[in-house]
Amino acid sequence: MKLKVQPIRIKTGKYKVVLNLEDAKEIGVRGGDRVQLKNHSYLTAVVETGDMIEVGTVGVYQECCERLGKECPLTLEIIPTSKPSSVSYIKKIMDKEKLTQEEIFQIVQDIVRDTLTDIEMTAFITSTYIHGLSTDEIEWLTRAMIDTGEKIEFETHPIMDKHSIGGVPGNKITLLVVPIVAANGLLDEIKSITEKVGGIIAWGGATNIAPADDKLIHAEYPLSIDPHCQLLASIMAKKGAVGADSVVIDIPVGQGTKIPTIQEGKKLARELIELGERLGMNVECAMTYGASPVGRTIGPIIEVREALKVLETMEGPNSLIEKSTALAGILLEMGGVATKGRGKELAMETLRSGKALSKLREIIEAQGGNPNVTYKDLIPGEHKGEIASPADGYVIEFDNKRIVEIARLAGAPIDKGAGVWINRKKGELVRKGEPLITIYSEKEWKLDNALKSAQKDNPIIVEGMLLERIKGLGVI
Repeated sequence: MKLKVQPIRIKTGKYKVVLNLEDAKEIGVRGGDRVQLKNHSYLTAVVETGDMIEVGTVGVYQECCERLGKECPLTLEIIPTSKPSSVSYIKKIMDKEKLTQEEIFQIVQDIVRDTLTDIEMTAFITSTYIHGLSTDEIEWLTRAMIDTGEKIEFETHPIMDKHSIGGVPGNKITLLVVPIVAANGLLDEIKSITEKVGGIIAWGGATNIAPADDKLIHAEYPLSIDPHCQLLASIMAKKGAVGADSVVIDIPVGQGTKIPTIQEGKKLARELIELGERLGMNVECAMTYGASPVGRTIGPIIEVREALKVLETMEGPNSLIEKSTALAGILLEMGGVATKGRGKELAMETLRSGKALSKLREIIEAQGGNPNVTYKDLIPGEHKGEIASPADGYVIEFDNKRIVEIARLAGAPIDKGAGVWINRKKGELVRKGEPLITIYSEKEWKLDNALKSAQKDNPIIVEGMLLERIKGLGVI
């Protein structure tokens, strides 16, 4: 059926069109079915139906318009087509059947190409969350995620890399680990910068390596789930795509983290090491304390300020210095520039001597930044407020998730100057009226929202403080 085109200037993240219910019935399709859009070539799109589009017209979303040409065509021929074969493979996972390597590759390829609908993506995520995948299937999933994206092939080796599985606020150790390791001779644009100065600090989402990972994370977010098999594949695919030879993986454990117990941490470490061996990578894991933030800051500018201050002066939170040098030390030993058991010592010396700072300045300059920036130049948001301690005593409880929620209400990470400065951490003494946390924001109304949230549900508990007052109805 040939229909007039009505461009819809909205991006959906998928190839989608809208048909009037009468036209959809005439063609023989329903919402969620697929059609081919015939112009000079063919494009497959998912159908939505409704009365917003007139009979004889097809609504074409922005992605389809861009794919069809600079300007949407005046008319398109709409041809019903079948679902991709990967949909039947997803159903096999739902039925607890094993997949072949080719079937897993097809699923991942369709994810990258945006061929699957949101419902089909959700089915894949929930079925792997419930039933899991075998060791072979996880390896194949990882390889498929690597092969369906761009790869970075370096001329020099070894390629050293680090990763944290997350779940701990303020985990800014990359800003110390990368320059420490690069200063000791280990480690498109990413390739050229790394080969020039020996290291780079880059966000994986800014690249096209393992693009299926970002799409899966986006689909998982509304469900608040992270399938174990996809966690493993996600970590190792990004490392495989850059050709990493040696990888150290930080596994924070403790209350409020992704991995609450040491036993679970050890199990995850074994799985990551085994997957690394299958992929030809040397992997070591470091379990770290995760029940409290790393350092005292959560938020872009204040986190960088805290890390830079350590690099410039060696003054800063012990948790940040110890964790950074411990992980950097493991990489130095894996890379052969430090003998076994002496890596942390070399990392600490590299930090104290200023070599790490010099290397970071090289990296900043190579990435287009100001190499002369100092921690004093980094000023947080102009609006700030404090949450004071209601009593004398020691901090006995600390809620990581609440600290992150408060930082987000203040505007972080979108507003670079927003965040939370932690004045007292677990086990530290505080006097009544002294600040427990300081909240920074670039906008006054966001600061007000963050303060109200913190006052209503304090993320820090001081021994002896009144948690809640419950009133009775009174006596008449």
